[in-house]
Amino acid sequence: MSDELISILVLVVVFVIATTRSINMGALSFAAAFGVGELVAGFDADRIFAGFPGDLFVVLVGVTYLFALARANGTTDWLVHAAIRLVRGRVALIPWVMFAISGVLTAIGAVSPAAVAIVAPLALSFAARYSISPLLMGAMVVHGAQGGGFSPISIYGSIVNGIVEREKLPGDEVTLFLASLVVNLLIAGVVFVVCGGLKLPRTDAATATASEESEEEKTKEEAADADIRLTPARVATLVALAALVIAVLVFDQDAGLTAITLAVALSVFWPDHGKRAVNEVTWPTVLLICGVLTYVGVLDEMGTITYAGDAVTDIGIPLLAALLLCYIGAIISAFASSVGIMGALIPLAVPFLSQGHIGAVGMIAALTVSATVVDISPFSTNGALVLAAAPDVDRDRFFRQLMIYGGIMVVVVPAAVWLTMVVPGLL
Repeated sequence: MSDELISILVLVVVFVIATTRSINMGALSFAAAFGVGELVAGFDADRIFAGFPGDLFVVLVGVTYLFALARANGTTDWLVHAAIRLVRGRVALIPWVMFAISGVLTAIGAVSPAAVAIVAPLALSFAARYSISPLLMGAMVVHGAQGGGFSPISIYGSIVNGIVEREKLPGDEVTLFLASLVVNLLIAGVVFVVCGGLKLPRTDAATATASEESEEEKTKEEAADADIRLTPARVATLVALAALVIAVLVFDQDAGLTAITLAVALSVFWPDHGKRAVNEVTWPTVLLICGVLTYVGVLDEMGTITYAGDAVTDIGIPLLAALLLCYIGAIISAFASSVGIMGALIPLAVPFLSQGHIGAVGMIAALTVSATVVDISPFSTNGALVLAAAPDVDRDRFFRQLMIYGGIMVVVVPAAVWLTMVVPGLL
């Protein structure tokens, strides 16, 4: 058996173990990088660590640090409640507000599971209160998070754009962002109609019966509203988030370094918030990304990337090979980490894309959408968060609904994005 085939089989084993044993895929990937690099390829430690994505490490830590600080001082709570007040009395708009909030949070730097973890409990509570389908509300939250997830300053966008740049592929940050946003927006529209969104009342039933609330309930609600107010820390954090967007989009500054600088500045004035924020940085995600990409670096050094790319190319039908890659990404991602899949699939597609038969920008967009739109599956982090956040539901039934919905995404979306983004060959 060739060294290249061994390294690919080890990658498969990593995915299987991470899925079935709940072990961080990044930790497994570091172990695999050491085992395959040392024992199979004969690399020393320096050569193995050459693939460590230092730039992405800074982006992941910096952006999630700043966002964790915003969460620690209540800025994210303020944003959520402010948006809810805008649609008071319009029940049918609540699912779309949740879609927008999730999208904005990921677009400004929150990892998708973090945005879902923040918004899903509130969204599913609204669903229970206003008799909105929990599947509809959960889908709107997840698709919103994925819709905003590929902005140029987002975690997903930074990861994919960083990989594209390192692999010297043609890239288009705006196209990537819009592709994910449009696909998720269209899916959300279909789900809204199918799950009864058009039948939702236009008036807030709670408002009509407000006079019947007990004094104790009114007091609790007033106390909650009083707690969600603009404090100096929250104002400063909102300014910092706006500064991050301007620095990256207007002045082309590094998102990770800028975010760390802003987070440190805020921590100087509010050290308690900063201390809690460091503990809330998504270290498992950092470990996941760095581990997977380090192993991918070992694969590249071994020639496995070229080997696998040539195998796909040998199919002889470029469009068919592209479709297979999209389905591979969707199927694996429904049971594992979308970020990990993207980190592995895009480099594996490099030799295939370098031949020029398929447009790189369209193919990368199709791959990333295929690998993320299925995250509503209850086996993925986002789907599991939605399942856990739903109050007053039959969880077995809701689990089956999420599983069926995730299965539909796996079957339909890769073919649809392949047909619209890859086949025309315009990108």
